Order: sequence, then C-alpha cells, then structure tokens
Amino acid sequence: MSANSRLTLAIHSLEWIELHARQGKGPATSDGIAGSAKTNPVVIRRLLSRLRDAGLVVSRRGANAGWALTRPAEDITVADVRRALDDGPLFGLHSSPPSENCPIGRSIRPTLTEVYREAERAADEQLATVTLAASLDATLAASNYTVANPATP
Repeated sequence: MSANSRLTLAIHSLEWIELHARQGKGPATSDGIAGSAKTNPVVIRRLLSRLRDAGLVVSRRGANAGWALTRPAEDITVADVRRALDDGPLFGLHSSPPSENCPIGRSIRPTLTEVYREAERAADEQLATVTLAASLDATLAASNYTVANPATP
C-alpha cells in the first residue's frame, strides 16, 4: 500500500504558483508546475481544478494565462488545502468487515475508530498552523534559494 500524495502535490503546485508571483512572473502555467513536480500537466490541471472549486486558486485565459492564488499565501493553511481536496479520512478501517467470530475482528473497528478520530483531529490542528507562505519559505530555505525582488533593477 502506498500513501496518498495528492496533498503533497497540491502544496507543491501552490508553492510554485506563489513563487511565480513573488518573482513577478504573473500566473503560473500547469505545464510549468508539472515540470517542477515531474508529472503530467493533466494531473496538475485536475488537481488545480479541485483547488479552484474550493476557492483557493483562479485560472486565467488569454495572453496572461495561468493559475494564481485567490488570497495571500499567508492566509492559506495546509489544512485549507487538505479540506479542499476532500480526500476523506487519513486512516481507513478494513474495506470489508472482519470476522465477528474473532475477538479482535469483533472489536477492532470501534476501538480504532476513536484512536483514528483523535489522531486526525491532532493532524488537522497541526496542519492549520502551517501557512502556504511559511511552507514555501521553509522549502526555499532548504534549497538555499533566494527570491530576487522583481522591483529591483
């Protein structure tokens, strides 16, 4: 089983859009984002479409086509992005009910439901403390990358 990486790809995409804006380059294209994430632009467009439906990004057509954030990166949290994706709970129970004849099978679902509920609440609280701006700043710092002020000649 592999972990769902949709949240990571969404944060990557939003950070790319914000970096593009900080550099004074205007809206970011799905092709540019896809190149950075090394995925297909269609995957990025589908993901950004969900974020647009949630009001986090807007797409523009025409000469200055691309994607832009709808509000400052300081006002978007990782929890906002997670909710926008609506991928469901972080932890899942058995896909089919386990055996009622087994003492574990009979009781594991209600036991783990409460454990998972508390873990998800804690995760959501933590994700709400991280803004897109802070995440991008940390990502750029880890890459030793400095954004030049586009207003500076």
